Amino acid sequence: MLGEIIAKIFFLIAVIDPLGSVPVYLEATKNFNERQKRKVAIRASSIAFGILLFFILLGQIILESMEVSLVAFQISGGLILFLFALTMIFGEGKPESEKHMIKDYKHVTIFPVAIPSIASPGAIMAVVILTDNHIYTIQQQAVTSLLVLFVIILTMLLLLVANRVQRNVGEYGITVISKIMGLILASYAIQNILSGLKEFFANPL
Repeated sequence: MLGEIIAKIFFLIAVIDPLGSVPVYLEATKNFNERQKRKVAIRASSIAFGILLFFILLGQIILESMEVSLVAFQISGGLILFLFALTMIFGEGKPESEKHMIKDYKHVTIFPVAIPSIASPGAIMAVVILTDNHIYTIQQQAVTSLLVLFVIILTMLLLLVANRVQRNVGEYGITVISKIMGLILASYAIQNILSGLKEFFANPL
């Protein structure tokens, strides 16, 4: 049980990539004073958790109401996570690509800090997969929700000390770590696709 929890924490850290949000947050709040920066960090993290919690509670219900089978969801979810991981590995990297999304410095809390920097499409897909009603009990889903909250709080704390983090790690270091997280995420995504294919061929529709 402990090993499973630790594995989920590492996976959630990989997909949410708290460190990768630091340069995005710094760029988005560069014209703000310290009080405003703290507000953005806290509000963006709260909004991101609310979005992820919404998909934990209702994401699968919405998909199943569209008659999407568990196997199809598992394979497509793995494929989306894999493509997302490829952008982390081979793209500009999370910090650079998301900094380019900043158009209006007055409304950066929601976009791009909360979405897509913290609550990214990959993170949304990941929490839906990790709380699959056909695989996990309500208790296990509750534990996963708490783990998501833990990683979001970790992200918020990093944002609150973002200047110090960037000075110590550097933007180059953050980009390297983000690419390593992408590699971990790609491995998980492939495993998900293989599990879905195995289930499909064992029990064809």
